[in-house]
Amino acid sequence: MPDSSELLLAVEFAGTGLHPASWRRDDSRAEDLFTARYWSDLVGSADRAGVDFAFLPDNFGVTSAENTVRGRLEAVGIAARLSTATSRIGLIPTATVTHTEPFHVAKAIQTIDHTTLGRAGWEVAVTRGDAPTRLFGRKEAQHDGSLWAEAHEAAEVASRLWDSWEDDAEIRDVETGRFVDRDKLHYIDFEGEYFSVKGPSITPRSPQGQPLIAVTISDEHSFDFAAARADLVRIRATDLRAAEDLADRVRAAANGRRLHVLLDVDLLLAASDGDATDDFSRLEDWAGAHYRPETVLHRGTSRGLVELLDGVRGVDGVVLRPLALSSTTQRLVADVLPALRPAAELVTGTLRERLGLDRPANRFTSAH
Repeated sequence: MPDSSELLLAVEFAGTGLHPASWRRDDSRAEDLFTARYWSDLVGSADRAGVDFAFLPDNFGVTSAENTVRGRLEAVGIAARLSTATSRIGLIPTATVTHTEPFHVAKAIQTIDHTTLGRAGWEVAVTRGDAPTRLFGRKEAQHDGSLWAEAHEAAEVASRLWDSWEDDAEIRDVETGRFVDRDKLHYIDFEGEYFSVKGPSITPRSPQGQPLIAVTISDEHSFDFAAARADLVRIRATDLRAAEDLADRVRAAANGRRLHVLLDVDLLLAASDGDATDDFSRLEDWAGAHYRPETVLHRGTSRGLVELLDGVRGVDGVVLRPLALSSTTQRLVADVLPALRPAAELVTGTLRERLGLDRPANRFTSAH
């Protein structure tokens, strides 16, 4: 397993930060939250510093709490904007499958893979509960087994749509006026319990062939999805030993299929441990509720985070989830990345190339 200098490093860019009261900090930049500049500045700085992936979370829930930010920009739209503001970092927005059509999600992610020259991924998620269901009014709320069965189908539909144009389907023959070879566009003819999709996609096959699939393990259903379909698997564990054990279980369940396991690490960085404790206490006072970490938490200095990452074993990387996004990103860029990767030459290319994953053969070409 990699040492800290070889760990894949990702940052989750969630609003003004993971903590619901983070917007109240003087340095939160909450006034810029719904501007392109906010996202370009933060993700752009992470891109230049060498962060490997930007996870952009999203869901259909609208919080009813009075002391937190209620609205958000849509993650796939943010990723599309960031395709021109970044040059290396992988862009992985969350797109929930519960109230969306896989045809739309597939072409949106594929478009970002084109515009970034192969830096797109899709974090698959489901949306639980009655309240989000009422926002759409299209169907009844589903139990977890049904939600994840639907997610399996949505991912399968997307995968087939991504292959529905063969790599050389575009011929652009000026003399005959033929832009595409129709024999190399394929109906996917998918019939499932949740979706019936004929295809083909409107978008040609993209640089990675198949953009990366990511998922966060939260229960047995998402575990099964991760083992069967994900290229990037996010896990949560309250200590490093438990994280290593869970990563081993995921790899065993994948039955030899290549995947990369990333441990979520919540963090709040400050100039000293005492400052970090004070900052955290202030956030808790503002929120009027207690933040309860679901995974490893580092609340302290940049040096302390580097020491923590030096002890990480059994996983391929980490997803850093700042409780206060703007200030912590600045410290990651200024202090943490240079310590982990001093004078390192940043690897470029598609995400699949950088991860050592083969570009998948097109299923329709292979079937000829």
